[in-house]
Amino acid sequence: MKLRHILFFLGLLPLTLAAQPGIMMQPQPQQQLQPQPQRRTTVIDEQIQKLLIAGTAISSLYVEDVDQSKLVESAIKGMLEELDPHSTYLTPEENDKSNETLMGSFDGIGVQFNMIDDTLFIVQPIPDGPSERAGILAGDRIVTVNDTAIAGVNMSQENIMKRLRGPRGTEVVLGIVRHGVGDVISFTIVRDKIPVNSVDAGYMIAPGVGYIKVSNFGATTVEEFEGKLQVLREQGAQSLILDLQGNGGGFLMAAVGIANEFLGREQLVVYTEGRRSPRSGYVADGNGAFKTGKLVVLIDEFSASASEIVSGAVQDWDRGTIVGRRSFGKGLVQRPLELHDGSMIRLTVAKYYTPAGRCIQKPYGKDVDYGEDIMERLNHGELTNRDSIHFPDSLKFHTMVEKRVVYGGGGIMPDIFVPLDTNRTNQYYRNLTANNVVLRTAMQYIERNRRALQRQYRDFDSFNREFEVGQELLDQLLSKASDAKVEYNHDEYVHCLPIYRTQLKATIARNLWGMNEYYQVIQTLDETVQRAVELLKTGQ
Repeated sequence: MKLRHILFFLGLLPLTLAAQPGIMMQPQPQQQLQPQPQRRTTVIDEQIQKLLIAGTAISSLYVEDVDQSKLVESAIKGMLEELDPHSTYLTPEENDKSNETLMGSFDGIGVQFNMIDDTLFIVQPIPDGPSERAGILAGDRIVTVNDTAIAGVNMSQENIMKRLRGPRGTEVVLGIVRHGVGDVISFTIVRDKIPVNSVDAGYMIAPGVGYIKVSNFGATTVEEFEGKLQVLREQGAQSLILDLQGNGGGFLMAAVGIANEFLGREQLVVYTEGRRSPRSGYVADGNGAFKTGKLVVLIDEFSASASEIVSGAVQDWDRGTIVGRRSFGKGLVQRPLELHDGSMIRLTVAKYYTPAGRCIQKPYGKDVDYGEDIMERLNHGELTNRDSIHFPDSLKFHTMVEKRVVYGGGGIMPDIFVPLDTNRTNQYYRNLTANNVVLRTAMQYIERNRRALQRQYRDFDSFNREFEVGQELLDQLLSKASDAKVEYNHDEYVHCLPIYRTQLKATIARNLWGMNEYYQVIQTLDETVQRAVELLKTGQ
């Protein structure tokens, strides 16, 4: 990137924003900034001239050679850091990576994997993907890519991914180590389009109660959700739990589409408004597939942006019950502005507001330690005790139908609070987690026992009913912990034993079947999910 490109950017930004107000982060071609022939002299021209002089001086006079691209990128990042926490600059590589999850697909070989002990283990090949079609099996280990060793050589995961991915239609040769086979097996795989799901699970969690887990809001989220919902309705779901815990957001229109499933015609979902962006609202069309059944939405302190749009709309229209803890409070609207080299500026142009008028964005600025907000919530008790949460009357709002009191001030406050259980885990547990001990133990067990497990448990239901994590597997866990030099603490080990058993069983289920089955096991540990089930079953 040359210095003149930042000059174009600075000079044209006001014109660009004024020309197209209200464009949100969504799956459509990003706007590319281009130089314009003439502009009237303004205050910003003087600042551009100042920047030009500084850049020219550095380039011409500085004692050492200067990388102009890095210099310009640093200047852009410095400007954005002065604005707000969510205006950001992305390099071309960062831009491609960030878009991948939200756009719903990428080109590659099509496997779910874990990196364990410097080796890539295949968890599952993507159904009907290029790896499955070539004969790759769950439990296989990739040791070479096009005759280049990737196992046992301390190659970064990023570098491995670059070797595995590539344009669809191109070939890649994999060297595979398979349990029970002595020699390395060679597979030639033709890369193809690989879907990236944003709906992790959908199953009947209780009689008449469906559960859907949405991990982010991407280009295919609404379609995925509708598919899961249809299956659940056919299975008898009359009530629904929508799990948005840990969902950091994504595309605005995906959030509007999900909220549309629950709301009536012309009901406002969200509106945006900013200094140069006039108020723009988004309403439901009345054609949603779940407008009448009982609804519970789960949120926590990591639910942000699009998750808050959905939960805020559901709460403001008294359409369902919000369960969990106050959401993150990310209500700044970023407009993607793509530069000529594939890099991108995501510039905040407006704020999100719920139908009742609550601004979703929490406070930020020089006097606010934005990055430590979650830890501050923990320290003053908000995550563990609802009585520690206080709002001034100035932040009081009322819902649209029942006129219940709800509060603004940043994030969505749940109707039913579920405290974070800080006593459930301990230091020994955290040390095991940091060293991937549970995952490594489960993967080794699966590698050695996959065929026996598949013969014994013909389907997940029988596995879920009958399989128990025995002492032999727990001994392997302790052995792996010792290998990782995690100092043993008997009392702390025993305290977290139910968690280890559940995590091991869930990981085994994921490797034998998939994420849907993983969640059916692991959610038995989630108190927020269990509270939602109780609410829908008993009404309390």
